[in-house]
Amino acid sequence: MEEMQGLQELLRRLALADGVSGAETTAADVAAQELARFMPVRRDALGSVIGEKTGAGKHYLLDAHIDQIGMIVTGITKEGFLRVAPVGGMDVRILPAAEVTVWGKEPLFGVVTSTPPHLSKADERGKVKGFDKLAIDIGFGKERAKTLVSPGDRVTLKARFEPLLGNRVCGSSLDDRAGVAVLLRAVELLDEAGFGGRLSVLFSVQEEVGGSGAAAGGFALAADAAIAVDGSFAAAPGNPAEKCGALGKGPMLGLSPILDYTMSKDLCALAEEKEIPYQREVMGGKTSTNADSLQIAGSGTPMALVSVPLRNMHTAAELLDLADIENSARLIAAYIREDGAAL
Repeated sequence: MEEMQGLQELLRRLALADGVSGAETTAADVAAQELARFMPVRRDALGSVIGEKTGAGKHYLLDAHIDQIGMIVTGITKEGFLRVAPVGGMDVRILPAAEVTVWGKEPLFGVVTSTPPHLSKADERGKVKGFDKLAIDIGFGKERAKTLVSPGDRVTLKARFEPLLGNRVCGSSLDDRAGVAVLLRAVELLDEAGFGGRLSVLFSVQEEVGGSGAAAGGFALAADAAIAVDGSFAAAPGNPAEKCGALGKGPMLGLSPILDYTMSKDLCALAEEKEIPYQREVMGGKTSTNADSLQIAGSGTPMALVSVPLRNMHTAAELLDLADIENSARLIAAYIREDGAAL
């Protein structure tokens, strides 16, 4: 129970920190402060957080991205509404009437405009408007809006974090602050076990817009092997069962042509040996995670992928089970500590 409470508080701090791709400073600061408890921490040229622990043996790299999806202000209309473009995989379907925060000269509350059904034309009903038809209302006219907001300012879905029954929580930006929490917990477990090997941790920027943070960090750190941690799809009505994991049933362990087959199998075997619940996630090609960038960084890095099941991905109401974070961390820590010796 105490472990779950600690994880919940850690995830809350991470999830409520803003960090849209390309403007991750606030979230990176929170993650860096937590990581500095265990190892020296620095920032690279792109802004990724890097922690490095010296030691003997194989050099492992652990990665989770620190950025989140959002929007970027592209202009201000004559009425004072903000025009925006997506940053990363922002789903336009969830935006009408959504509450947002505009990160201008000060944080500003905003609401995405919505057309009432009474005013919708018959051929428009049930259809989704594109970003070119949406705007954000911050309650000001053009001149006042221009003093507070500039093109290029970022916009996030209004941050929230709500505990639910059992170990489940709901919030925004759990993709991939959950992965960051997994790695912080794994490093804590390794520290408690007196791990003396070489370990690097990368909280990478810009995953949602292509993975440049992971590519640069992976090249610079040149690890012998790496594990990426991200969120993946959790089962819900309407989602294809074969592509989804179940909440509370353990980490989803990736099996993909771009992932190291031996590492993937060894993680599955170790989970069974340690009686850590897990699920297999099979992909026929790339993973759409930082594993894709890390695998080909520099001269190449053998990769594994561990994912936390996440419902309602890329919304303000992402939902997960804290037990999956704890079990992901336990498995990663056990794998690195034993370095495959028990397999």
